[in-house]
Amino acid sequence: MNRTSTDILVSGGGVAGLTAAAAFGSAGFNVICVDPTPPVTAETDQGADLRTTAFLQPSLQVLQDAGLWGRLATYAADLQIMRIVDAGGETPEPRLTKDFNAADLSDLPFGWNLPNWLLRREMVARLNELPNVEFRPGVGTRTLLTRQAEALVGLTDGTRVSARLLVAADGRNSPMRQALGIDVTTIRYGQKALAFAVTHPKPHDNISTEVHRSGGPFTLVPLPDRDGKPCSAIVWMEHGPEVLRLSKLPSDDFEAKMNARSAGLYGELKLASKVTTWPIISQYAHRFHGERSALIAEAAHVVPPIGAQGLNMSLADLRVLLDLAKADPAQLGSPEMLKTYDRRRWTEVRARVAGIDKLNRASMMGSQHLRDIRVSALKALYSVEPVRKTLMRAGLGVR
Repeated sequence: MNRTSTDILVSGGGVAGLTAAAAFGSAGFNVICVDPTPPVTAETDQGADLRTTAFLQPSLQVLQDAGLWGRLATYAADLQIMRIVDAGGETPEPRLTKDFNAADLSDLPFGWNLPNWLLRREMVARLNELPNVEFRPGVGTRTLLTRQAEALVGLTDGTRVSARLLVAADGRNSPMRQALGIDVTTIRYGQKALAFAVTHPKPHDNISTEVHRSGGPFTLVPLPDRDGKPCSAIVWMEHGPEVLRLSKLPSDDFEAKMNARSAGLYGELKLASKVTTWPIISQYAHRFHGERSALIAEAAHVVPPIGAQGLNMSLADLRVLLDLAKADPAQLGSPEMLKTYDRRRWTEVRARVAGIDKLNRASMMGSQHLRDIRVSALKALYSVEPVRKTLMRAGLGVR
């Protein structure tokens, strides 16, 4: 059986896995990255991921060190203001609007938004530039045997890879996490999300807007203009049966529903892409490491798409793991390195999952009484400047 040795094997070719491969490769480590599904790198191709990712400020250094930011900056839309709109009154109209402005904290925007399909395109291109990184699309991980000195991974093409460190970035149903025997706690909400892009007559002015009513937030995130018109990505969270009903509507009927749910903030919204649906859960692994193995991204934790937390938590995992690897390359994959990684990330992630769970439950409130309590709480939190700034720093993942 053909066997290859490398410093790091990354299991998973999503945005987090590709970033990890680029980051470790740029740091001088030999890397093999595998994923059973070749990445879809064009918006109109079958299976394209039409969601977007907002990279928050702390993630910028990771992208720069990985040699990715130079490729991505041209396509990014700044997120200068995070706006929360409560439309939970008797009719779906704004009754409270509060802005969180990045200028209150620094000279940088909160973050930068990009389409996921484009991220994959540019990240794959970056891997092709790195002679010490091998990307094998269409090949997955099948078996795992860990020893004191190596992780021996069997791949679906019949080959095996011996790695000093296995990085499991292979999703919420991670086969490598299961092979390590690591359990998870999963929280289900009965929610799904609709993801799509729209154009609109009013400019977004680099404002990311969450509209809260019931069922979950309706979030509009800035994208670069499309065909001369302002453009935004939308993630619309609702109860599962309602999402399935909405997804089957004719385009005209769907647009009527989404315009009503948007509270008319940007004028008449027009669909600019296909509509895709995604399940919503919270989940965390009971530990983030095994022998010669580290869990990152959705293999370690999953949260609802609120406040752009998901991938930024993943890049925080990568930042800690990469710093430990670079600090002492000879100890790559050692028990000491992996225990330190787990200690630095698990408690912080667990607290963040709990916080986002509470925010999501608040956004789902259906009764008028509870929605009134929600709007009163938002008023109280926003009105105290130190509290408002603390919330913004917490959202960015900084102290």
